[in-house]
This record gives sequence, structure tokens and C-alpha cells, in this order.
Amino acid sequence: MSQELANKPPYPISALRYSVAHHMVTTAFELPGFRIARNLGVVRGITVRSRSVFGTIGGSLQTLVGGNISLFTQLCEKAREEAFEIMIQHASEIGANAIIGARYDANEVMGGVTEVLAYGTAVIAEPLEKSYGSD
Repeated sequence: MSQELANKPPYPISALRYSVAHHMVTTAFELPGFRIARNLGVVRGITVRSRSVFGTIGGSLQTLVGGNISLFTQLCEKAREEAFEIMIQHASEIGANAIIGARYDANEVMGGVTEVLAYGTAVIAEPLEKSYGSD
């Protein structure tokens, strides 16, 4: 599969009106220096991942030694990153420029298959105006 196809979301995306930058996503319910001008609702990104046979065997061997199981860590990080990016795409698609209250959730769908969900509230945030030189 080509890299271009691998990076496509599993749904159509309309033209962007805004774009959500990574630094405009927070687990808090406010953004310092910004006011929430409009709440656009909940957005989510979901991905379902499974371990390959080789990854499972490699991870199982790493459990014998103990410590960080890097093969599984990499799989989990990749799943979270993918869910996060899809959440940002959803928010951008509906016109948001920020996401507040961002969270992750994960569930095992079946043995070796895990769903990772990133979700938050899409908002339009406007910078607070600062008046300089007026002491």
C-alpha cells in the first residue's frame, strides 16, 4: 500500500475553513490567552489496531526479560497518534480552530484487537486582545 493511501482518513473530508494546530488541543477546558467564541460539539478520532503474529511473538519474548515491551509501546503510540490526527481532521472539517477537553479511551474489541478513541470538544477560539502601552 502506498504511503499516500495509508495516510487517508476512512471517510471523506470537506474543504477546511480553519485548521486545528497541535498546540491548540488541550485536556483543559480553556486556552490561556484565548476566549471560546463558539462550541461546535464533540469530535472524535477512532482507529482499530491489531498486533501482527510477529509482533505478538516478539512482544511475548520481551515479557520474558521484563521491563518496557517496546513492540507493544510502539503499537499503542501509533494507534494514539492516528486517533489524535483523525480527531483533528474532524474538528477542522467542521470549522474549529481548537479542541478542548481532549481525552483518550481504549477498549479491546476482541483478542489482540484494540480500539483507540481520541475525543474532545471542537471550538472556535479567539485571541484575547492585549492593549500595549497603556499603563
